[in-house]
Amino acid sequence: MSEPTTTSQPDEQETADRGANRSHRPASTAFKNFVMSQWAPRAELGLTASAAAPYTVVRRAALSERLPGMRLVIPAGSLKTRSNDTDYRFRPHSAFAHLTGLGTDQEPDAVLVLHPVEDGAGDDGANHHAVLYVRPLAPRDNEEFYADARYGEFWVGARPSLADVEAVTGIEARHIDDLGDALAKDVGDGGVRLLVVTGADDAIESLVEELRMEAGEDLDTLSDDALVEATSELRLIKDEYEIEQMREAVARTIEGFEAVVRALPAAKEHHRGERVVETTFDGHARLEGNAVGYETIAASGEHATTLHWIRNDGEVRSGDVLLLDGGVEVDTLYTADITRSLPVDGEYTDVQRKIYQAVLDAADAAFAVAKPGAKFRDVHAAAMKVIAARLEEWGFLPDGVTAADALADDGQQHRRWMVHGTSHHLGLDVHDCAQARRELYLDGVLEPGMVFTIEPGLYFKADDLAVPQEFRGIGVRIEDDVLITADGNENLSAALPRRVEDVESWMASLR
Repeated sequence: MSEPTTTSQPDEQETADRGANRSHRPASTAFKNFVMSQWAPRAELGLTASAAAPYTVVRRAALSERLPGMRLVIPAGSLKTRSNDTDYRFRPHSAFAHLTGLGTDQEPDAVLVLHPVEDGAGDDGANHHAVLYVRPLAPRDNEEFYADARYGEFWVGARPSLADVEAVTGIEARHIDDLGDALAKDVGDGGVRLLVVTGADDAIESLVEELRMEAGEDLDTLSDDALVEATSELRLIKDEYEIEQMREAVARTIEGFEAVVRALPAAKEHHRGERVVETTFDGHARLEGNAVGYETIAASGEHATTLHWIRNDGEVRSGDVLLLDGGVEVDTLYTADITRSLPVDGEYTDVQRKIYQAVLDAADAAFAVAKPGAKFRDVHAAAMKVIAARLEEWGFLPDGVTAADALADDGQQHRRWMVHGTSHHLGLDVHDCAQARRELYLDGVLEPGMVFTIEPGLYFKADDLAVPQEFRGIGVRIEDDVLITADGNENLSAALPRRVEDVESWMASLR
């Protein structure tokens, strides 16, 4: 048997390199010399101290007090791939934003590190010294200036210098290339322990893990969860600046709801009317803030019975209720979260009004108990008491089951029509403080400065044989953003009408 004939083949190109096959970027020395010459001096960016800076000092000090002696690593996160080599718009991790005051799309790949120092010898008497590791603006005699699509000024605009970062945040800034050595310093047996916020940046997590292993640290004794938990619980009570940002987010969100009402005639005419609603609200959010705080729910008719309907590809029909759940995220990354269930034609039918009033009564009952000293779970319990009573009154509970029976732990039949909770904390994340301990969240006591939602609902699916025909295909949720005050609460979203007659007159005024 003869040997197969072989022919010379060109070197195989690595798969990872093939994405550049479309590129026609010049590489000649003449081009490089020319592109890096004859530039006017860069204009100053004119950056000044962030209004958040005095508050972030206090937040970092609180974290420092909770975890003394540890080196705390809080990444901003990296760009996330949307498809192939295109990325989503960057948004920093909420813990990073909270502790630095940086918002919008600022500083991908940056890392905040709190370096331990002797007790009280750190920033403003804290147990740590904060350093921000960033990639600063490259000089124009560096190829990064024109050739780096991730950081280059030609591609993403002028980045801040280290001095700019320090001016804005009040935090010492160093080049990101110094991060590895800075994290490794004194790590090991009897030395500094490293903790990292997980879920923010895989590369930084891997670096920390590698440094731990090289130093021979007992990995079983480490718990990054302690840092994740601490950064989450720091946000349970909002400071004055955060509350101001929440008010701004709510105000911009209410404007977005007004824009949607004005767009309803166009929505009814389009075969994807829900997309008209979605794009109207989302466009407003992008114009007046950073973006939406979460994917907008624009659910009309039967779609309103799906709790997180974000496909938004259905029609908006006359006679339907439109459930709009949206929040504008302002440039500081604080978001509102408001829901209204609006009659598409401007007036509720009798059945829609009946359902809406039951949900509103449940919300009002929740507001009545939302005050300092109450437990977070009491807010939900108050709403559920009303919901169960109304369902009993309508005859929807199973035979022989009373509202009291349903409210018992071994009952819960009323939850068929509201499977979600009544409230969640709100702030930098729409579901803020999510890693807080149960005893501080669900079982926690309400304190002034807490901000959360109140959002009961009733959802009767089109194929639900447990309810009369006229109820089927209707979903109603009413959601407001609530601030606990010294003597009660404030409905931050009260400017958006809630009562049936007020909703109808408000909608009429916008048409």
